[in-house]
Amino acid sequence: MTHKTLCDGARKAISPPGRPKVWTWGSAKCTPAGGSEPHAVGSVGAFTRPAIIPNHMKNIVILISGGGSNMAAIVKAAQREAWASRLGAQVAAVISNKADAKGLVFAKEQGIATAVLDHKAFASREAFDTALAALIDRYEQPNEPVLLVLAGFMRILTPEFVNRYAGRLVNIHPSLLPAFTGLHTHQRAIDAGCKFAGVTVHQVTSVLDDGQILAQAVVPVLASDTADTLAARVLTQEHVIYPRAIADLLQKK
Repeated sequence: MTHKTLCDGARKAISPPGRPKVWTWGSAKCTPAGGSEPHAVGSVGAFTRPAIIPNHMKNIVILISGGGSNMAAIVKAAQREAWASRLGAQVAAVISNKADAKGLVFAKEQGIATAVLDHKAFASREAFDTALAALIDRYEQPNEPVLLVLAGFMRILTPEFVNRYAGRLVNIHPSLLPAFTGLHTHQRAIDAGCKFAGVTVHQVTSVLDDGQILAQAVVPVLASDTADTLAARVLTQEHVIYPRAIADLLQKK
């Protein structure tokens, strides 16, 4: 399927013109056209003190590398929509591979446990992923496996890590998948002459930007757009559909 076909399909689906439209799917893959003390982990990781976690809760762990705006949107939605009482779920921890990730500040302010695991301190990608899994698994509950959310986590994960969390590992990608996998999605959409672009929430597999599509949102590409202005427009929809897709997953558990 060409990028033009995907763009044309998205154009036909927009109503009214210029207003973002959110699509969600529960199953079939679709396209727009159709409680512990702070401690160190070796010398590279550190926890803040987490809030007391009820043992009946579904714990959500979010991985970030930077500002964490999608993480913040998820946390705010969980608070606003009372996920703890309504869905039996909470954001239990935010983990970053960068100590200066600004999203960690927001998470701490919300009383959420945070951890830093510097990937540069590990000799291999496999060693880092093994240590990361050990951090994540601290939040496993009996009969309640963690829901793992990638929110701007700028690491390519090993197949072993992805398989470990298969079916409960989700990501958000700034394009209408399967179009424009990988990087520089907004400039590529502009260069391809797309009239519409968007964002996709999907389950993660060992194939880059693949996996079952959970939700998509569409925005117009304006004649005056640059990659930055288009990215900003898409980001507003990321903050809408990512929390919604996660809530939908929790309701199905």
